[in-house]
Amino acid sequence: MNYISTRGGVTPIAFQDAVMMGLADDGGLLVPESIPDVRARFETWRQLAYADLAMEIIGLYVDDIPKTELNALIQRTYLSPQVFDPAPAPLARVGDIFVLELWHGPTLSFKDIALQFLGNLFEYILSRRGGRLNILGATSGDTGSAAICGVRGRKGIDIFMMHPAGRVSAIQQRQMTTVLDDNVHNIAVDGTFDDCQGIMKTLAADLDFKRRYGIGAVNSVNWARVLAQIVYYFHAAFEAQRLTGAANVRFAVPTGNFGDVLAGWYAMQMGAPIDTLILATNENDILARFFNSGTYSRGSVAHTISPAMDIQVASNFERYLFHKIGRDSAKLRELMQQFAATGSLSIPTAPGGRVDESILASAGTTDQCLATIAKYYKQHHYVLDPHTAVAVSVAERLGAMAAVSQPSCPTICLSTAHGSKFPDAIRQATAADPTHHPSIDALANLPERCAKLPNDPAAVREFIAKTVKLQTNC
Repeated sequence: MNYISTRGGVTPIAFQDAVMMGLADDGGLLVPESIPDVRARFETWRQLAYADLAMEIIGLYVDDIPKTELNALIQRTYLSPQVFDPAPAPLARVGDIFVLELWHGPTLSFKDIALQFLGNLFEYILSRRGGRLNILGATSGDTGSAAICGVRGRKGIDIFMMHPAGRVSAIQQRQMTTVLDDNVHNIAVDGTFDDCQGIMKTLAADLDFKRRYGIGAVNSVNWARVLAQIVYYFHAAFEAQRLTGAANVRFAVPTGNFGDVLAGWYAMQMGAPIDTLILATNENDILARFFNSGTYSRGSVAHTISPAMDIQVASNFERYLFHKIGRDSAKLRELMQQFAATGSLSIPTAPGGRVDESILASAGTTDQCLATIAKYYKQHHYVLDPHTAVAVSVAERLGAMAAVSQPSCPTICLSTAHGSKFPDAIRQATAADPTHHPSIDALANLPERCAKLPNDPAAVREFIAKTVKLQTNC
């Protein structure tokens, strides 16, 4: 399996090269040359444990790592109780819905599922190729801590993680800035997440800088991130089928950068038994507006209680758009240039205005999010974090809570973080303090380290160059 760029400027490359390149050198995103249809394998796959299913799915997209070595990487990632406790992605029945709990990793976020694998993958590749990797990332909340946890202390890897100053939760910030390993470098940027992401893409597009300093990516621009997330859609769908006898399921997904929804979309293209993807945004509703109108139009970033979704420019949208327009790189370049120049692009829609009949999309407000947290706590004694609550709220309003009304197609809501990471929102919704976690409580008195930089690619470039020089001269 080779990988090509959405913008057509990269010669097809193998999986390991795609992992190390991160963002494509032509400014696009790397995608597989083909998407396998796996429906003939379901009878066997339904019986598999999570790690074994991950090997089957990831192995379809990796042909430059020996199967025994790839399997060892996957088993080390998903079978260690020190990493995922009790399992990477358990499914919980909560009232009329299923909740896919993706927060059982070390940083209590769904990002751990992909980034623990990616950390092992980076280490494997560097051990064979030599050299150093300097990861440059941007986070709206959970990616930062999960990426740092995935690579902290690893030989030959440094990580530079940007977050928007004052725009992540206090706990999300401390999960990053209290990690004092020598190879971890946190940067608070005076701007929004979109500004951080823009800096990351600007520096990745500077090919001389990228190659001189060995710049790599852990954000979901890295294909390996999306690939690892495909697995839990299959695993959860098979489990829900086993529990209900359903032929198909629906997934409700909170999203900001479109990576998690995109993984579900790829799973559907592979033949997963998924009827519909319910895309849920908060007030930063650029994606919801696009799927309901065909127009992708940037607005101002709203600061909400679901900060990981406070995004206007979704990196993974380009991958979906590439497939939607028939994998036409020239057309894709034209559309992205139009968006860069005007802040807007449009594509034709089906009758009724929807872009994709398999994707329902809507936005949830802060009030609706808080009301949903309160409802599920009162009725089921279950704590939804504010991102998950957005997805549940949107799914309810779209009439998609089908476990009772349409038991043949149950709804699975992706739960992306543990509620203890957002105590202010939980207390506001419930008038109580119902959720704690030992790893979160332990952060309170730890020292922090973080550089504060202006919203300027040149400042971040200089910081990286100086830090790498100090690191390599030690």
